Amino acid sequence: MAIVVTGATGNVGRPLVAELVAAGAEVRAVSRDPKSAGLPAEVKVFDTAAAAIPGATALFLNSRALQGEMASVVAQARQQGGIRLVALSAINADDDFSRQPSRFRGDRNKEVEQLAVESGLTWVSLRPTVFATNFAGMWSAQTRAGDVVGGPYAAASSAPIVECDISAVAARALLTDELVGQRIPLTGPQAFTNSELVGVVGAVLGRKLQYREIPADLVRQRFIGLGFGADFADAYMAMLAETLDKPALVTHDVEKILGRPATTFAQWVSEHRDLFTQTEGA
Repeated sequence: MAIVVTGATGNVGRPLVAELVAAGAEVRAVSRDPKSAGLPAEVKVFDTAAAAIPGATALFLNSRALQGEMASVVAQARQQGGIRLVALSAINADDDFSRQPSRFRGDRNKEVEQLAVESGLTWVSLRPTVFATNFAGMWSAQTRAGDVVGGPYAAASSAPIVECDISAVAARALLTDELVGQRIPLTGPQAFTNSELVGVVGAVLGRKLQYREIPADLVRQRFIGLGFGADFADAYMAMLAETLDKPALVTHDVEKILGRPATTFAQWVSEHRDLFTQTEGA
C-alpha cells in the first residue's frame, strides 16, 4: 500500500506517519520543506500532494496543509481512481462558521469532508474535537508565569483528544476497510470545564493552579497577543458559550476502534509537562 499523508509534519501527521511506517506501509509524506521534515529515512517526502499521488492507494487529507489545492488534489485522486480518501474534519463541522475558530487558522473542515464524500471514491471522515495541544498553546505562558490561568467561561466544557489517538484511528481508516463511509466523532474519554482542566494540569504539576474567568475584551487581547487574532477569539468564545447549557459531547469511538481506552488529558499533560513549566535556567 502506498499512502499519501498531507500535513505530514503536523501534530496529527507526524504520529500518523510513524503509525503507517510501523504497519509496513509505503508512506509518501507531503511537506513544504522536504529537506527539513525530519521524518523516518524510509519515508518518501514530496513537496506537493500532486507529485505524491500517482499510484497511491490512499490519501490523508489535511485541509490546512492543502489550502487552495484541496479541490484539485481530490480531483486528481478521482481521475486516477482506486484511492481511499481519509479526511481530517472536525466534530463541529456542521456548526455555523462563526462558532468554528479553527477556520481562522486555515482549516476547512466542512469542505474537505464534502469533497471526500462527493468524490465517488471510498472515504472516511474523522471528526475530532479540540486537540489537547491547544491548551498548551493558550495556557503555557500563564502557567510558566504564575498559578492563575485567565480565559473565557470557566464553566464551559470540552473533551480534549490527544493527537496520537486521532493518528491511530486515521491509520486504521487508511489501512483497513473497517471505517469506510463513516463520519466518526472523536473525543477524549471525559469532559471537563475549563476550571477542571486547569485543575488537571495543576494536579499533574503538583501545583494549585486556578482558572480565572476574564471579560471578552481581555480574552480578545490575549488571543491577539498569542498570534491567534480577534476573529479566532470571537469564534472560540462563541463555541465555548454553546457548552454552558449543553455540555461537551463525549464519544467512545476511539476505544471501539482501537480496542483500548482513549488517552486521558492527565496522561497527555504528564507526558508534556515541560510545555507548562519554566524552561531550565529560566
